[in-house]
Amino acid sequence: MPDYLDDLRLAHVLADAADAATMDRFKALDLKVETKPDMTPVSEADKAAEELIRGHLGRARPRDAILGEEYGVEGTGPRRWVIDPIDGTKNYVRGVPVWATLISLMEAGEGGFQPVVGVVSAPALGRRWWAAKGHGAFSGRSLTKASRLRVSRVSKLSDASFSYSSLSGWEEQGRLDGFLDLTREVWRTRAYGDFWPYMMVAEGAVDMCAEPELSLWDMAATAIVVTEAGGTFTGLDARPGPHSGNAAASNGLLHDELLGYLNQRY
Repeated sequence: MPDYLDDLRLAHVLADAADAATMDRFKALDLKVETKPDMTPVSEADKAAEELIRGHLGRARPRDAILGEEYGVEGTGPRRWVIDPIDGTKNYVRGVPVWATLISLMEAGEGGFQPVVGVVSAPALGRRWWAAKGHGAFSGRSLTKASRLRVSRVSKLSDASFSYSSLSGWEEQGRLDGFLDLTREVWRTRAYGDFWPYMMVAEGAVDMCAEPELSLWDMAATAIVVTEAGGTFTGLDARPGPHSGNAAASNGLLHDELLGYLNQRY
């Protein structure tokens, strides 16, 4: 089995470069923001960070393909880097520090491309999380100053903390009743949003989280961090990995119940 550690080190270099670019424009009064065709915002910092990462990859991994939120797919082959330059753009443009650059390497295998490396870097929070297949998940300032991540051992919904992003998506999909039933059963709910709940599942601070609509670049990096921390990451259809257009993540012990509630009236 490849160890992917060289790829992980490269992903950290990419994240360092992106962090410098995004922090330089964070809270800038002259930040330029546009609306994409899907009515979501994109800032000049999103574009600049993705261009920067693509440039680095073009030099360091010229044979690898790249999929990014802002500029689509470039190249073909069994290895594909997946990039979300700023996950949480709405927070970014309003000066809320909960946003991150997501970088993942996916490799072709049984069942399609699967993430083998993931880095989630949130410079405004001063936090970074990462994982490589078979090597566990970690958080810290650098590869040499890191703590191993492990999911919680909470096994009862009545003791569990559940996180989500918003209510609107669940309502649009007709899943709101099951979602609300779940919130009534758990110990605590908080809408942290975007990448952060998945990282807290990996840390064991939150026991489960879910979102009804996502893209691959939203999930590839977070999925491997959660699974390498001992957790479970699937779609709402229970398909493992980041391929279902939505996500459910947990410590594994609560996963069946989580999916049961979110699908019970769907």
